Amino acid sequence: MDVSFKRAGVWLALVSFLLAVLLAGIGVPEYSHRTHPLALRGASGLPGAWLFNAVVFVLPGLALLLAAQGLRPALARVGWPARIGLTLVQGSALAFAAQGLLPLDPRDVDAAASRWHVLAWMLWWIAFVPGALLLALSAGRGRGFAGACVAAAVAVPLLAVLAPIGAWVGLAQRLAFLAWFGWWLLAARAFSRSAA
Repeated sequence: MDVSFKRAGVWLALVSFLLAVLLAGIGVPEYSHRTHPLALRGASGLPGAWLFNAVVFVLPGLALLLAAQGLRPALARVGWPARIGLTLVQGSALAFAAQGLLPLDPRDVDAAASRWHVLAWMLWWIAFVPGALLLALSAGRGRGFAGACVAAAVAVPLLAVLAPIGAWVGLAQRLAFLAWFGWWLLAARAFSRSAA
């Protein structure tokens, strides 16, 4: 898998996500990016929910999963911690995609469908944190990349789990997603530079 494919996959994921987020209010005027979690727009029964979930979660998650597979050859000689880290961030991408396949049930937040969605959301950030930290320690891509890995590993759970309080739930969650996508962009760049 060549360098251009890795970068194209990451950019495809980010553009798909941002486009879906920007168009989220269509058909649901009461939807608010400031106060509502992103997954609420894709909840069962809302107009266009399946399309929203496909474009905001499934397509980006699968594109990142495949792009990360292209990073694996660059880690062949740096040892198992880096390869495990890459596997964990791939698991994070897969869990991100699963959020779109397991939509919330807006009528019952304790329903099985909502629980499965929450599980996928938790796996998204829980897999990412140790994966990014392992890559920071062992990928051999320099201090800048290691620092970005640590910053993202701190920012994602802080924004996704601890910051969403009160009226800022939606904004904090979107910032967590942007920190995650930002890490993917930096990783694609760091690995592309070393392959060139």
